[in-house]
Amino acid sequence: MAPHTSRSLTLFKPSSRLAAAVFACCAALPTLAQPAWPSAKPITLIVPFGAGGNVDVTARLIGQKLGERLKQTVVIENVVGAGGAIGTEKAVRATPDGYTFLLGADSPVAIAKLINPAAVRYDGLKDLAPVGLVTTAPMVIIARPDLPANTLAEVIKLAREKPGQLSYGTSGVGSILQLAMETIKTESKTFMVHVPYRGGAQIVTDVIGKQIDLAVVISVTGTPHILDKRVKGIAVTDGKRIPSLPGVATVAETPGFKGFDMVSWTGLFAPVRTPPAIMERLNRELMEVLRADDVRAKLAEGGATGGSGSAADFARFVQKEQARYVSVVKAANIRE
Repeated sequence: MAPHTSRSLTLFKPSSRLAAAVFACCAALPTLAQPAWPSAKPITLIVPFGAGGNVDVTARLIGQKLGERLKQTVVIENVVGAGGAIGTEKAVRATPDGYTFLLGADSPVAIAKLINPAAVRYDGLKDLAPVGLVTTAPMVIIARPDLPANTLAEVIKLAREKPGQLSYGTSGVGSILQLAMETIKTESKTFMVHVPYRGGAQIVTDVIGKQIDLAVVISVTGTPHILDKRVKGIAVTDGKRIPSLPGVATVAETPGFKGFDMVSWTGLFAPVRTPPAIMERLNRELMEVLRADDVRAKLAEGGATGGSGSAADFARFVQKEQARYVSVVKAANIRE
């Protein structure tokens, strides 16, 4: 922070009329604000996942654009492990001085503590300050090509006929992908076996190879294989159909699931007690970045939609999302 400077003024006792005029003139002068980020020190944006994944790609795009607007260097730091919890905890423990932020995601921020309270040493809703929603992305349920079911209603019927015999893969225990399917299982009163993986590519490979029956993946991962007919597109978890898969119905279109809408999301967070002026400035700049046509196009290539709204809007969003996660985790007894 640049040192504060002051000027000495010669004091005098003016008449009341002159005093009023001087006060009015001074009140009209612009406030000289201190810069939010001195240019000498780079900003670190922590990504709690490995390089090359969807979250990392988003972080590099947003980090570059924010750096241009702030006239700062933004350094991406990938801190992997524990499904994103290690990197998220590092952001939580960072000094709240405006030089460290987190591109957080649904699972490590709002789910991890629910399924493994002993190991996760932070509370995402209490120990992180929301800056703004960055992306939302629909998920898609896919099936092996020879599964005798083409819709979610038919999958549910098959699961009821063969309880415990159908398997489905996701990117891990406690992932938003698992919670989406567990919600469907709970509401349909069916039982399918969860097979956790470490990455989306292998999940799709095993569905194609018929090692598992179904999978829940981010839409951009499953779309090419659905279009090539290597897997079946069963349902989209978003509340509306997505342009890349117009022929795949939403979960909400299935009888008994009216209003179903679950997406994967990312957002920008800061350590709590980061100065409000910095939080407000960063939210404004982030929203400008997300409104840019080139950024929206890049995000769309990855199957995501840019976020919008204030920091308070994002805080309410995260709270609402976690509330539904709590009920799913409890109903399905998800533990790690």
